[in-house]
Amino acid sequence: MDDAVLMRVENLKMHFDVSKRLFSKKKTLLKAVDDVSLSLRRGRTFGLVGESGCGKTTLGRTIVRLYKPTAGRIWYSDADLSPLSDAALMPYRSKMQMIFQDSFSSLNPRMMVGDIIAEPLRIQHRFASAREERELVEALVERIGLRKDHISRYPHEFSGGQRQRIGIARALANTPEFIVCDEPISALDVSIQAQVINLLLDLQDQMGLTYLFVSHDLSMVRHISHEVGVMYLGHMVETAPVHELYSHMLHPYTEALMSAVPQADPDMAEKSRRIILQGDVPTPIDPPSGCPFRTRCPYPKPICEQVMPALQDVGHGHFVACHQAAGSNSSARSI
Repeated sequence: MDDAVLMRVENLKMHFDVSKRLFSKKKTLLKAVDDVSLSLRRGRTFGLVGESGCGKTTLGRTIVRLYKPTAGRIWYSDADLSPLSDAALMPYRSKMQMIFQDSFSSLNPRMMVGDIIAEPLRIQHRFASAREERELVEALVERIGLRKDHISRYPHEFSGGQRQRIGIARALANTPEFIVCDEPISALDVSIQAQVINLLLDLQDQMGLTYLFVSHDLSMVRHISHEVGVMYLGHMVETAPVHELYSHMLHPYTEALMSAVPQADPDMAEKSRRIILQGDVPTPIDPPSGCPFRTRCPYPKPICEQVMPALQDVGHGHFVACHQAAGSNSSARSI
């Protein structure tokens, strides 16, 4: 593996058996993630965007092996994590952490903050004494912008932004290399969102962290990410460096997402055209044949109904899964 690449995902699938929920006699699969490949470079942020239900969170949880993948490979440096048992995964657990969307439900309400942060360290048997444990926990609390005396309080005594900082401190406890940020700011006020994002950026600079940043906020993804991937119905439909994607979007779904971003400049807002997609998002239990986006695409072709488009390189590190866009780079840019 390239030394610059920390993690690589190859043809990853995560299917859930929902037969019992549907009271069905035959096996019914919900294809939450279906044949996704991507690379995560050391010390960089990969932003992951898409509508609710597209599989973003499931992809993040599968990459850190909270779910055992149905198929595909998850490479951490040169180690394949996909077939490993829970016991075999233990050495890698401390290197991969997750910041959850709901800062309240992700923290044990019966544990004090100090114990919440120290728990990952105790599992890894990191301490020789209680004093050493307390010193490290206090250092982590101060690092994320809280006070030492906060470690003796309970999660309900904090605001949403403070609880998210506690979640960040817990993720940092075992000095990880890779963190999945699962919509970490979506439940916060705008002013608090900026503080949390700046904290994540500072920590990345100081510790060389690699992030997978899952969000529906395209403006924030543009601010924090180096590369961006767009997901639709469990598939990756477009990936590119952040400036390339935002200036030259190729997939019609990406165009529709970007058209919904509010423009701060009144003149730009007046010139921008809002693209309204017709129809509903298909169910991942019974996705369309061929291209999953064809039922809502404004530019469908006969081939779209029959052949699933593969991610193709169109130059400048830009990959797109679209028969029309990949066929001609120049024509795709004029979609």
